[in-house]
Amino acid sequence: MWATGNKQRLLYSAVLLLSVTAMGCRSIGPKSITRDQFNYTEAISDSWKKQMLLNMVKLRYGDAPVFLEVSSIISQFSFETSVHAGASWTNGLSGDGQSIGGAGRYMDRPTITYSPLMGEKFTRELLTPISPASIFSMVEAGWPVDRVFQICVQSVNGLSNRAGAMAFARQASRDFYRLILAMRRIQQSGGVGIRVRQDGDQVTTVIVFQRDLSDELRKDMDLVRRLLGLNPEAHEFRLVYGHFSQSSDELAILTRSMMEVLMEIATYVKVPPKDLEEGRLRPVLEDATELPSGLSHIMRVVSSEREPTDAFVSVRYRDHWFWIDDRDPLSRGMLSFLMVLFSLSETGGPSVAPLVTIPAG
Repeated sequence: MWATGNKQRLLYSAVLLLSVTAMGCRSIGPKSITRDQFNYTEAISDSWKKQMLLNMVKLRYGDAPVFLEVSSIISQFSFETSVHAGASWTNGLSGDGQSIGGAGRYMDRPTITYSPLMGEKFTRELLTPISPASIFSMVEAGWPVDRVFQICVQSVNGLSNRAGAMAFARQASRDFYRLILAMRRIQQSGGVGIRVRQDGDQVTTVIVFQRDLSDELRKDMDLVRRLLGLNPEAHEFRLVYGHFSQSSDELAILTRSMMEVLMEIATYVKVPPKDLEEGRLRPVLEDATELPSGLSHIMRVVSSEREPTDAFVSVRYRDHWFWIDDRDPLSRGMLSFLMVLFSLSETGGPSVAPLVTIPAG
């Protein structure tokens, strides 16, 4: 009877030993993929939003922006186990004994590399104007043409957009707002697109407007031609970079650089009135041209001394909190749009995206 009980205990010990050993030998790599992928993605996204908002606030105060990119993430982890077990028995009433023990150690040692945006890379990504072809590529991809033009375009065939932060600050032309509203209605009908044409050694981007339009959209198309001084019979126009066009079949767009975009959006940061009164920053040009019906604000960044409780993203600067309200989808979407613009501003060399390396063996 005692022998039978000891054998059972030995059997239980052996099963437990095998189970623990199996747990130690099982790979933890596959289970870590989903966890690490989403955790690092969320962390990079949150840090990018905070960095972008902080730089806009700093630009509003005339401070120098600093961009730090995550160039690589190497996450090394290991799980080590050790198990010991023993059993002894006799046929008597004493001397039986069993022992089992184990130890485990889990280590996670991530290595994150940051690259400051400076030198040639700074000039290329922040100071180079966005290409007009990229502007219309975004429009064709579905981004609202009115929002794209309000943010990225300084003028179209001489029609000026608002410039609130630059040395040549000025109000927007009313015709500029009429233009982008008419183009949005044409865009919503699918009536505008781009085509790339090879003219010898030169690649030309052509803006194409649909010929078969409804009566209402035809009026919008006639308005676009008249405001821009385009050929009233043409449906295709060459796209060039510049302030004024040289012919009636040319669409000249003066685009902004990424730095100009950020400086312009920074004018919508609401700063504490006391900072303005004490001359800690310069006032910006207030909107005098009333936005027509159908156009919305670019972005709202508010501030207070207390930390916000319902913020999409918030940062602390100069003893104040600056944030975007979570109930403001237009301002929230603007941050996503700025990320797209940063990608477009990478005009030279291959794209350098954060590299996540996770040894899981």
